[in-house]
Amino acid sequence: MNIKAKTCKLLNRIFPLPEHPLNLQNEGVMTLNRWQYQKGRETIKYYLERYTADDMFKDKVVLDIGCGPGGKAIYYTSLGAAFVYGVDILPQYEAEANQLAKEKGLSQRFRFIVGDASCLDFADNFFDTIIMNDAMEHVSDPLGVLKECKRVLKPGGKLYINFPPFYHPYGAHLSDAMGFPWIHVFFDEKTLIDVYKDRVKMLPDGENRIKLRISKDGSGNEYFSYINKMTISRFQKILPNTSFKVDYYREVPLRKVFAFASRIPPIKEGFVKMVVCVLEKPIV
Repeated sequence: MNIKAKTCKLLNRIFPLPEHPLNLQNEGVMTLNRWQYQKGRETIKYYLERYTADDMFKDKVVLDIGCGPGGKAIYYTSLGAAFVYGVDILPQYEAEANQLAKEKGLSQRFRFIVGDASCLDFADNFFDTIIMNDAMEHVSDPLGVLKECKRVLKPGGKLYINFPPFYHPYGAHLSDAMGFPWIHVFFDEKTLIDVYKDRVKMLPDGENRIKLRISKDGSGNEYFSYINKMTISRFQKILPNTSFKVDYYREVPLRKVFAFASRIPPIKEGFVKMVVCVLEKPIV
């Protein structure tokens, strides 16, 4: 390893890892979808500053984009939704999701779908609510996904979005193996790939983590395909092209002490914990 990679490894030995569901699963503490279910209320807490859980889910047909192994979607089902569809591109999550829904007695109101959110197999005006919790930073075609959401939402229906911007301290989504904050600001992508692969290769699920996060481009160069590097400014440039009405918008600071920094462009990109946005499909 070169000096950059060695320095990166050293820093990550000093800083402890934040709690991460993949590591909890490896340690036998809790499966990923049970962790999601347990954290379900936390995934909607910023929306609850403006809306109620009934506003979002009660008697509604709901789509959860980027549902993973289904824990979040099944939690939303438990809040009284008429029916919840969870969509994710990874087919290996389907069995886990269906098993959890069965255990919670919610199988009749939940369905897991393997698919791409930019090309949904649903009719126009199908959903009352769509939720994208920690998904906007992962989709490969953000504008395409938002336009597809508008197509399948009923007039007056709402799309609930929250995501940590790319320059969040752990916005690189590598905190399952790297605890050093803002690591993607200090090291180039090739260095991060080399160190990440080195740190997870001996884990029981190490190969799966690498496949999930890293791909090769047309020239054979590795890159982090798991995220699209969504920033606040990029998201704000995309929004006007969707024809949605912005019903609610908030940028949550990392901590109160960072509140001032979280309001100053462009440095706020590194001090905002979560972008929270609720879009409404206009009633024509």
